[in-house]
Amino acid sequence: MAVTTRQLTRATLDRQLLLGRTRLPVDEAVRRTVALQAQEPVSPYLALWNRLAAFVPADLTAAFTEGRVIKAPLMRITLQAVHRDDYPTFRHAMAPSLRASRLSDRRFRALGLTPADADALIPDLLAFTAEPRSNADLDSWARDRLGELPPPGVWWALRTYGPFVHAPAGTTWTFGPRPAYAAGPVADSVDPPDRSIEHLIRRYLAGFGPACVVDIAQFTLLKRSVVRAALAAMAGTLRDRPGPDGVALLDLPDLDVPDPDTPAPARLLGMWDNMLLAHADRSRHIPPHYRSHVIRRNGDVLPTLLVDGQVAGVWRATESGIEAGAFEPLADEKWAELDREAGALTTFLADRDPLIYRRFGHWWAKGLPIVQSRALG
Repeated sequence: MAVTTRQLTRATLDRQLLLGRTRLPVDEAVRRTVALQAQEPVSPYLALWNRLAAFVPADLTAAFTEGRVIKAPLMRITLQAVHRDDYPTFRHAMAPSLRASRLSDRRFRALGLTPADADALIPDLLAFTAEPRSNADLDSWARDRLGELPPPGVWWALRTYGPFVHAPAGTTWTFGPRPAYAAGPVADSVDPPDRSIEHLIRRYLAGFGPACVVDIAQFTLLKRSVVRAALAAMAGTLRDRPGPDGVALLDLPDLDVPDPDTPAPARLLGMWDNMLLAHADRSRHIPPHYRSHVIRRNGDVLPTLLVDGQVAGVWRATESGIEAGAFEPLADEKWAELDREAGALTTFLADRDPLIYRRFGHWWAKGLPIVQSRALG
């Protein structure tokens, strides 16, 4: 029997710990969710607040500080928070794509260096980043080695594809506006790149499946041909599932999908939450007529109201609480559910700067199709 869109919605919510807050150590929750979008320092914290019962921010800060959770550029060439055990394999799977994206960029080519020149710097840079170093430190190191180069400099490329991670700064939400970098953890033994990609695909299906080739390519930004080759090598180890409209889906053999009538609680998702970006067909969670309002042309993904597993509007933090704007009329019981979430979020933010995402607030006045607006929390 074909899996329905409603079942796919609930499958992702279930695997992303969004069908009900659970009690897990933060590093295990990060492992279960595969990766938490970490472009903004607050986002991994907000993601776990949405997923864990009685989440304590200091627990995630400790996990970052102790290296149990790693923040680094990975899938989609953006910053992700991942479990330490996943980082070496994820980076190995993504390194060729990350390297190609940077070394083929006109900004790198303008430096007059070859890819081999850049690669040759990495061993010495790893020694230099045995302790955290700022962008200024690393640009200065590169100038000492190579002389003056046009901006953005060779470090701009190397920090994306080399085995470098963001070092916790001890500031609010752990990472400050001026990042520091350190050498990342290295596995005792690393599989060949194709085996690493197979591992990444299995982890992706565990967190976001069932899914198809284009979904995996969308989440990772690996070429579809690369994904297909890895799946061919995995033949017989995955489960085939017919999806909506005859789409062929893949899944792990020991996982199932929830009943389509499983309740989906309201949530206030942070910016760029990976659940909204993990599939090529985003209608699993974003109604098509709202997609351009939620995912902006410059790549920003706004903080969203999730109602019955679907995006129903946007929200922003204010001095007095949470302001919510719905794209469609919501029933009073849905507003009450969102109000409870907003009250809990306001309490969660009370000990820190409550105006999270303030520099993205300009979107609120730019043609969003808000039909109902309420102050919550």
